[in-house]
This record gives sequence, structure tokens and C-alpha cells, in this order.
Amino acid sequence: MFILARTISAIFEILNLLIIARVIISWVRPNPGDMRWRKIIKFIYDVTEPILGPIRELLPRGGILGIDISPLIALFALSIIRNFLINIVI
Repeated sequence: MFILARTISAIFEILNLLIIARVIISWVRPNPGDMRWRKIIKFIYDVTEPILGPIRELLPRGGILGIDISPLIALFALSIIRNFLINIVI
């Protein structure tokens, strides 16, 4: 049971880090012409968009004061889901 709980926790931690990386990418705007960055950015967007997209659809256009708060909501929701799953497993 402990191994399953650690695996669940690790998966959610990776998702959290990918969401944070996506936020940082949106601030920094690396050169999309560089193939190394393009592959990394595409991977991050492909993994995080199924999480952030539905949240963004529920929020008003432009977010609050033009700021996209979907990553904050996603991190909070993932934390709740992670804790719920770990409590079920333990």
C-alpha cells in the first residue's frame, strides 16, 4: 500500500511541476525555433492542457484582471484529488 501511495504522490508531484513549468514558459517565452525547446514545450503543453483547458473554459474570458488563474485552481484541485486518493489507498 505504501508503494502505491508513493507512486500516486509522485505522479501528482510531476503534474504540479509541469504546470509550474508551463507558467514559467508563458512568462519567459523561449525561442520556439529551437528544436530542443519546441519538443520540451510541446510535451509540457500536451500533458497540462487536458488539466488546464477544462478549468479555463469554466472561468470568465480573460481571467481575473486579465490573469489566467487556471494553473492555481489546477494545483489546488490536484492537491485535493491527491489527498483523496492517498486516503483511499492507505
